[in-house]
Amino acid sequence: MIRIVIVDDHAIVREGLKRIISSADDMEVAGEAANGAEAMQRVRELAFDVLMLDLSMPGRSGMELIKLVRAEKPKLRILVLSMHQELQYAVRAIKSGASGYLTKESAPAQLEQAIRKIAAGGAFISAEVAEQLALGAMPGSEVAAHGSLSDREFEVFRLLVAGVSVTEIAGRLNLSVKTVSTHKANLMHKMGLHNQSELIRYAMRHGLTDQFEP
Repeated sequence: MIRIVIVDDHAIVREGLKRIISSADDMEVAGEAANGAEAMQRVRELAFDVLMLDLSMPGRSGMELIKLVRAEKPKLRILVLSMHQELQYAVRAIKSGASGYLTKESAPAQLEQAIRKIAAGGAFISAEVAEQLALGAMPGSEVAAHGSLSDREFEVFRLLVAGVSVTEIAGRLNLSVKTVSTHKANLMHKMGLHNQSELIRYAMRHGLTDQFEP
């Protein structure tokens, strides 16, 4: 029996996932969590096989949480189930220590397949993500400017491109406005950009605008 803990800040999403998992004869839900702190508590107190994790939750980012979980339980398998289809999210999640990445638009059958493969010690990623990981590992490979951002900077970058204000970003990520402003300044410097217009043009040039939603 594959035991799974679900981490998502939306109760309705957790309920839907529990129904899918409960319908499989070889799976069961061992626990659930609505935020990073609860997730770490479940990791420490429960015995289970797969942590199913949403990337976009208030407070600690999903990428940070993956690293924390890996530090405490290196053998625990992590499946990221995210709303983000942008390849950069999947690549970052795998590099942080996740064993698989699915979008929330995936079919229930694909979710079950991913859980089984990951629980058995395998990885579950798309061909496009595998290609990006391989290209990044090649000597002399060029990394796009947004690929050099930290996970938190990339999160701020995504929201800025989607037209979300610094103040609203601070509220969404449970950060101070000053901290978000610092992240914005750092990412603009790393990417060699000077204003919001250049940021939007960069996103359009790299085909990112259609994949980022507010």
